[in-house]
Amino acid sequence: MQYEGVLTKMQTEFGTPIQYYLVFDSSFLNMNQLLGRDVELNFIGFKCLSCGKNKKIFRMGFCYDCFYSTPAAGDWIMRPELSTAHLDVEDRDLEYEKRVQLQPHVVYLASSSDVKVGVTRKTQVPTRWIDQGATQAMPLVEVPNRYLAGITEVALKEYLGDKINWKKMLLNNVPPIDLAVKRNEMQAYLPDEVQPYFDATPEQLYALDYPILEYPKNVTSLNLIKTPTYTGKLTGIKGQYFIFEDGTVFNVRSNEGHVVQINV
Repeated sequence: MQYEGVLTKMQTEFGTPIQYYLVFDSSFLNMNQLLGRDVELNFIGFKCLSCGKNKKIFRMGFCYDCFYSTPAAGDWIMRPELSTAHLDVEDRDLEYEKRVQLQPHVVYLASSSDVKVGVTRKTQVPTRWIDQGATQAMPLVEVPNRYLAGITEVALKEYLGDKINWKKMLLNNVPPIDLAVKRNEMQAYLPDEVQPYFDATPEQLYALDYPILEYPKNVTSLNLIKTPTYTGKLTGIKGQYFIFEDGTVFNVRSNEGHVVQINV
């Protein structure tokens, strides 16, 4: 069968294992059903997720012009501490920024490669952790806006990492960590404004189970611009990555805005 469309990050369903779906305009594909089968990926072109034009993708699925104009790519997306909607101050589009920033956010601990601290909207629990390939995750504190979550993350980055080693994550080279113990340790480092939101009651630990037939011994990232056609046997899905039998991995999220044809 043949599928064609613009890549956006896979939609997921929390379960045992997690279910993954590629969603196109007129069709969708349950990727779990393709495990153990040959999958052919073909690069067709570009379609900016903002303007819809066939322009080279710059970042986050947007062309260069849209990346520097759309509110969905403001600096506060990657750096929540730069959020200003709570002050009624606009970055690019105050209505959009209020809608996204002025809602409950969770600062969390997760174990994807090493233990890390991160920020997500409460509505994105546990989706955010799935997208990062976390094997386990636990909320640390819930706050009413993105700014408070951002300054909390900044404070805790003095003691914890905030990045993921994607190779360690895909190789499942993840050291054991007791997130409940680490969570309690981090309370002392929360900003004063955030201390009232800490609840000493143990939070739920999320354990995440990915559809993996076999973890690779080493990995090589597939660049569809340089290699516009690739065929391999799909042996796993983790985070937003396809994992193939030969160790090739493909990051769907980093290829948003690319038009592809998939043959199975």
